[in-house]
Amino acid sequence: MSENSEHHYTEGEIAREVTELETKSATASRIFDLRRIIGGLFVVYGVIVTITGITDSQSAIDKAQGVNINLWTGIGMLLLGVFFLVWLKLRPTAPPEQREE
Repeated sequence: MSENSEHHYTEGEIAREVTELETKSATASRIFDLRRIIGGLFVVYGVIVTITGITDSQSAIDKAQGVNINLWTGIGMLLLGVFFLVWLKLRPTAPPEQREE
């Protein structure tokens, strides 16, 4: 802003702007919560690995000493991803505290 600006803000306008910015900040912190990102990635990769495990041939299972490792790993990844998403749902990010001035 230049020094010749004649616009003066009232306390109400400033308070409204601060409130809007705090609301946007709280929304952004909920959107970018790491639990959402980690949980979503584990669910997606878990589905892919589980499908791979379901469709594995007997020779692939024999290579892992008779254990369908893709199936068990996929199920584990799904459970971990669901855990993160349930945790996010049950304990959402707290909004930032209001500061007293």
